[in-house]
Amino acid sequence: MNVTVLAIAGGIIILGLASYAGYLLLQLKKQKELQEQHKQLAIEKRNANIFESVHVLCLAGIQGQCDLSEISIRLYNIMDYVQGDDRVDFDKEYPATAELFHIVKDMARGEDRQQLVKKERMKQTLERQKAESRLQDAIIEELTQLQKKVQPLNNQINIQMI
Repeated sequence: MNVTVLAIAGGIIILGLASYAGYLLLQLKKQKELQEQHKQLAIEKRNANIFESVHVLCLAGIQGQCDLSEISIRLYNIMDYVQGDDRVDFDKEYPATAELFHIVKDMARGEDRQQLVKKERMKQTLERQKAESRLQDAIIEELTQLQKKVQPLNNQINIQMI
């Protein structure tokens, strides 16, 4: 009799622990799904912020408010931070902008440019201007395409932790 009671009590305890373990596994699965949703929303929000900046840069380039070489450097670098399905192979999709970037990326800028000898500074300026004038029409067209591409993707998302 005592063995039967102990076996039944042990069975009830094991059944209770198994149920609790199943409940914990279900909670863990829900938590992982929620974390994945938050991660995806964070990526979308980050991309939306990047696309807002890209939109403004494209507009400045199209309107001639900034040098095309500066626009190409900024766009090429900022688009490298896009994550997920919206990622762009800039060299393949926007070849003129990428070409200008590769020409001017190693040229001195800002304070470093002021430190250059005048002859070297003039040489870099001439090389940059030649590349800009040669690629200008193609880059403006690519900026227009890029601006249209990122416009529908620029959906600001508000994230609130629950």
